[in-house]
Amino acid sequence: MRHAHPTRPAVPEPTLTSDTHAPCHEPGPADAPAIPVQKSTGAPHGLLPLNAAAPAEAVELLLSCCHSRRWAERIAAHRPYPTVDALLAAAEEAGYDLTGADLDEALAAESSALPHPDAPPAARTALRAAHAAYESRFGHAFVISLDGVRPGERLDVVLAGIRSRLGNEPEEERAVAADELRRLARSRLAFALARGLTHTRGNP
Repeated sequence: MRHAHPTRPAVPEPTLTSDTHAPCHEPGPADAPAIPVQKSTGAPHGLLPLNAAAPAEAVELLLSCCHSRRWAERIAAHRPYPTVDALLAAAEEAGYDLTGADLDEALAAESSALPHPDAPPAARTALRAAHAAYESRFGHAFVISLDGVRPGERLDVVLAGIRSRLGNEPEEERAVAADELRRLARSRLAFALARGLTHTRGNP
């Protein structure tokens, strides 16, 4: 099944949000102002640890959401964020500008999702086989955002996603994986804010 690659929509600053994917490209001078300058206003309590953290600590927290150092450094450099929405919009905008090397770095740090502990043995075997087939074909773990999917439906969604995407050509799947990684990073960051910015690898 082939996936269409929608164009990146024009969105007014400062939110700059979207759920569509733009292909990875090498950054140039025009990319620098992509994340809007943040106004220093009173921020919600959940943002205070990130806004106040030392640069290296902020980068490490962000790396637990998406393991591209340039992505994390860009977001950390634009602190303080006045609202959660502003931070999530900046994270999404930075996700559009991942270079090929950035994407390789981020995908290399991902691991295949494990089935729920209560999943039957047959489901565990099917999931292991599906992940192995995907990794053999594309050279990295299968990434998918399960934000909004009920826990009892996640196994079926992952298996269906792997089976569908195994038919993609490598470059097509790379674009799909980049899109899913951007969504996953946004979900992990929102989850981290809700939990006081603890490390989030493996969630949601």
